Amino acid sequence: MKGRDFRLLPFGAQLGINLVTSMLGHLLHHFSWTPAEGVKAEEIDMLENPGLAAYMRTPLQATATPRLPSHLYKRVAVDI
Repeated sequence: MKGRDFRLLPFGAQLGINLVTSMLGHLLHHFSWTPAEGVKAEEIDMLENPGLAAYMRTPLQATATPRLPSHLYKRVAVDI
């Protein structure tokens, strides 16, 4: 949707925003995040590419480790 007239925002847009926010919250809450192996926190490039959208110049790479011991997580069998 182009422009600044938001009267015709799609009906499901707010649900999508809520789902993305909830998913991000769950990821941040359930995992401990560290920089990728071999990268120090001070070396992470936080500069942006020029343009309309603010993308990082260098993509962020991080490693997620579960906060809780593995025996506390529910295992679900998936048939493919």
